[in-house]
Amino acid sequence: MSTTENTPVQEIRAAADALVAAFAEGRLDDYFGAFAPDATFVFHSTPQRLASTAEYRALWQRWVAEDDFRILACTSTGQLIQHLGSTAVFSHDVETRIATRAGEETVHERETIVFARAEDGSWPAVHEHLSARTAG
Repeated sequence: MSTTENTPVQEIRAAADALVAAFAEGRLDDYFGAFAPDATFVFHSTPQRLASTAEYRALWQRWVAEDDFRILACTSTGQLIQHLGSTAVFSHDVETRIATRAGEETVHERETIVFARAEDGSWPAVHEHLSARTAG
């Protein structure tokens, strides 16, 4: 019987793919569960750094309550994984279709997510940085 072990890069790719898929499909428990509780977030659309996953989730809930915010689809391209021992940097371009009370729009952004290996061997996200980019 042969066993196949995943390499760290394969594990990181799986963690990143699961996070992006949960976001794209609106599975919020899975999406927020992909982040460490003390993860930090820097978004071009918010004036301050968010200091925890709970703070980000509360902001998301406010977007939903105030503007009926929903993710309709998300496509990730140009992915790069930089494995750096017990941490990894995942960067990519994202094209996200969102809906609000104002209607639908497609947002073009560039995102960096930092993952850190946890004691149980998983790779939770510990930081996310999102910046605007021009379409193309």
